[in-house]
Amino acid sequence: MSNIIRVVSAVIITDRPVKEPASMLRGYIGGKFPEYTLLHNHQNDGYDYRYPRVQYKLLEGAPVILGIEDGGDILMKILPGIESLQLANNLYNVLETKITTRKHVIQQLDTLKNYKFATPWLGLNQENYEKYIQATDWKNRKALLNSILLGNILSMCKGLGIKIEERINLQTHLDNANVHYKGVLHKAFMGNFRVNFELPEFFGLGKGVSQGFGVVMHAKEKIDHL
Repeated sequence: MSNIIRVVSAVIITDRPVKEPASMLRGYIGGKFPEYTLLHNHQNDGYDYRYPRVQYKLLEGAPVILGIEDGGDILMKILPGIESLQLANNLYNVLETKITTRKHVIQQLDTLKNYKFATPWLGLNQENYEKYIQATDWKNRKALLNSILLGNILSMCKGLGIKIEERINLQTHLDNANVHYKGVLHKAFMGNFRVNFELPEFFGLGKGVSQGFGVVMHAKEKIDHL
């Protein structure tokens, strides 16, 4: 795969704002079209842990589904068949689905570019959570989070078949934001970062990407406090 990635973005307009989390949207769509494994990542031999080709988001009450490469092909097939969303006990009628197809260049840059997390970033797993707790010094915790976020970017690139040739420089300004993930309270983070790398908007980083966590957006404002 080249550094040019085709992405299909679908914003689903419903008769009222959706209150349920993106994980329920994923469960509904995956259950409605179980024949497409990229929609739910479950295969006969287990779970597919590659970077998700279909990602579900909930942004300001609007369901958003991202389809990357072959995930985009699947979205184009199923979206005409989605006339409503049954999420928990609520039925949402779909009024319109706004579909956009773009080609994004994912590449290293000569300068740092500003980004922000639109949804909480789940960067800590069981192993690095212990390291984070033990690192009582703020600088050590910040260095650990920077290393994890850098690893998330590299993992995304590997999953998309993109080779990294040079060093990636990254700076962050993050605040705590605890969230529930898979029924368990997790330590998460919100805030800004900048990196010499081109990331497409709405791509997710970290854990729970397919369920709407770690959504990246461009930050228009200059970040001086990193």
